[in-house]
Amino acid sequence: MSTGTAMAEAVDITELYAAHRLSLVRLAILLVDDLASAEDVVQDAFAALTRRPGAIKDPSKALAYLRVSVVNASRSALRRRRTARAYSPPHDTAPPTPEDTAVLAEEHRQVIVALHTLAPRQREVLVLRYWSNLSEAEIAAALQISQGTVKSTASRALVALEKAMTTHMSSGTDGKEQR
Repeated sequence: MSTGTAMAEAVDITELYAAHRLSLVRLAILLVDDLASAEDVVQDAFAALTRRPGAIKDPSKALAYLRVSVVNASRSALRRRRTARAYSPPHDTAPPTPEDTAVLAEEHRQVIVALHTLAPRQREVLVLRYWSNLSEAEIAAALQISQGTVKSTASRALVALEKAMTTHMSSGTDGKEQR
């Protein structure tokens, strides 16, 4: 017959599996050093061939295709393994103690008290910037002011906030008597 009919022959995956699975597992085990991973690699190679039966035009090249597939999958398995071994989870930090929580709550309360000492526009700019995480353009649009005004207002507001916090910390008051 012509070569056209030879190309039309289908690959019998069941026969291929029965005849070459063990040799492919041996190949994979030499590459990945683990029987379970080697079996998974070979199984995945055969599954990929099953999903794409037209990938091999010439049935005589099916074994070569599977070998390449096993080698590539073994490399990927080793790469994933190396990445997993290199990963170090973040340090588990102990939950905050009640004292830490109280100190943090007090600091937050002090910032809020100092924030209320600012002019309304300064307070709005800082809240939109640091609480809502808006960009200068978004703040300008929200407050209907220019971006330059947002920048200068934020700069002045931070200086005023720092001054209010310093005054509050040195006087030991909650800021209510200063208004």
